[in-house]
Amino acid sequence: MNVLVTGGAGYIGSVVVEELIKAGNRVVVLDDLSKGHREMVHSDARFVEGNIRDGDLVTSTLHENNIAAVVHMAASSLVGESVKFPEKYFDNNVTAAKAMLDAMRAAEVKKIVFSSTAAVYGEPERQPIVETDTLQPTNPYGESKLEFEHELQRRNEQEGLAYASLRYFNAAGATTRCGEMHDPETHLIPLVLQAAVGRHEYVEVFGDDYPTPDGTCVRDYIHVTDLARAHVLALHDLGSAGKVYNLGCGGSGYSVRQVIDVARKITGINITEKMTKRREGDPAVLIASSDRIKQELGWKPEFQDLSLIVESAWKWMQSNVRGEQHTAA
Repeated sequence: MNVLVTGGAGYIGSVVVEELIKAGNRVVVLDDLSKGHREMVHSDARFVEGNIRDGDLVTSTLHENNIAAVVHMAASSLVGESVKFPEKYFDNNVTAAKAMLDAMRAAEVKKIVFSSTAAVYGEPERQPIVETDTLQPTNPYGESKLEFEHELQRRNEQEGLAYASLRYFNAAGATTRCGEMHDPETHLIPLVLQAAVGRHEYVEVFGDDYPTPDGTCVRDYIHVTDLARAHVLALHDLGSAGKVYNLGCGGSGYSVRQVIDVARKITGINITEKMTKRREGDPAVLIASSDRIKQELGWKPEFQDLSLIVESAWKWMQSNVRGEQHTAA
């Protein structure tokens, strides 16, 4: 299958491209390189530099490469930034994405896999979260992703667009080619590993008085390769209906303190932590159930163990001492 991956020079997108190519697909990457990096684009993929809001470019790219389906990864994705600049998030994640859908319609491409987020659930009333739970995002990032999901549903009903939305929290870990280190970095695992190599004096822990086994927040972590394989499975299973799947680590999740302790064991470094007060709006536990995609698509994550996730990230960091310049958002 000929597939266009938007945002394919990014952290998750570049691994999705890897897995698509491994599965025998021909891949074209469309990325404006605002966060992604050209060197992260797989050598077997064709690269087109540009923005998804450029309808003429997207339409011509789809036509010229005989694209059959799109995997849409391009988006703004920082929760804190979305609160400060909500208009940016609705412009990039909704308005620009709708322009891409218009270009797909013009090119008669009717299949898309969307990189969504479990932030569409907000602060859920139960754990783990399932796909039928109430959708009540608490920040503009989650709101923008949900609005685009609604647009996909509308186009499915009116135009026959087949889609799958994949909702997940924390992609983590690395492959030998691609690792995670954003600027600014906001994700726990790379922050902990940066502290291990002295880029930070300590790791901040926001509260240790939550109703969890060790008092720190519990979160969902999923290895980026397992995440990418789920995108490939969803793509090749697309029928005429719209599908929604959660992707999570399974089990009871991992606490902040567990992540730090595992990183200490993997690195052999006594990483310093600094306890600070809770952040407003931080739920005690956020875990997504992946039962639906396991049952319907046979998805079997291979790297669920936290040690495997942290170890892969550490190995990548060790071999990429200038990681900030060789990784993507």
